Amino acid sequence: MTQTLLFQGLVGLSGAMSLWLVSAGLTLIFGVLRVLNFAHGALYMLGAYLALTVVTSFHQDFWTALVVAALGVAVVGVAVERLFLRPVYRLPVAYQLLLTFAFVLIFDDLVKIVWGAIYQVPPMPAGLGGTVIVLGRAFPVYHLFIMVAGGAVAVGLWALFDLSLWGKLVRAAACDPEMAAAVGINVPWLFTEVFAFGAALAALGGALTVPVQTVSPGMGEGIIIDAFIVVVIGGLGNLWGAFVGALLIGLLHAYGTLFVPVFDLALAFILMAMVLIWRPAGLFGGQTT
Repeated sequence: MTQTLLFQGLVGLSGAMSLWLVSAGLTLIFGVLRVLNFAHGALYMLGAYLALTVVTSFHQDFWTALVVAALGVAVVGVAVERLFLRPVYRLPVAYQLLLTFAFVLIFDDLVKIVWGAIYQVPPMPAGLGGTVIVLGRAFPVYHLFIMVAGGAVAVGLWALFDLSLWGKLVRAAACDPEMAAAVGINVPWLFTEVFAFGAALAALGGALTVPVQTVSPGMGEGIIIDAFIVVVIGGLGNLWGAFVGALLIGLLHAYGTLFVPVFDLALAFILMAMVLIWRPAGLFGGQTT
């Protein structure tokens, strides 16, 4: 029984790292721009489709596909922020929600036009297929890779926002954009960069999940629900809160599937409600990036 619990924990950690990659960009965009981006799941979907196209149509390797997906969706993020989101920053939040939800519908239809409405099964990257024996059971090598990739992204984000000049500028603009502009920081362009960076993280999450799930229109709608739960639990705008929230939700899904599969889908909402009753701002609420 102990081995079963530990093995299921590994399964939960793998799911948590996939969820963290999406949630990181979502909470980053909110923490700096104060925009609840419903289209984040659609950007995740675009990343998956771009990666699939690079691998299957252009016959490039998986690593090239990751880079192309992240950069391609970052460019889309620049266009969305500069042309559409920027004019509604000062309007009530309902306008932002309606606008970003509109992009969910637009991107879903765009994917159907370009790639079709069929489900597509991507190939497994060379060297990452197969299984290894962990705790006496076969565990997919690719799931171990996802765990390592999620941890690497967490360390990279810490270094970027705590040690680099760009990260310090972002933190300054998030805390007080007027003062940041007064000392010469180009806040509007910095906001564009942050939105593009958050979009790239969503695309990276989508591209990394390509080998272990079917790619289809609307695939971002399921992940965005869990991602919103993660950032609410962790505290809107806090990266480390999102990391902790992703771990909690990933493990909760894994053990919920094992012990109470009938109520598995409800467990995340129950946990979110309990956290909000205890701490309405989330576990790390009040702190950004």
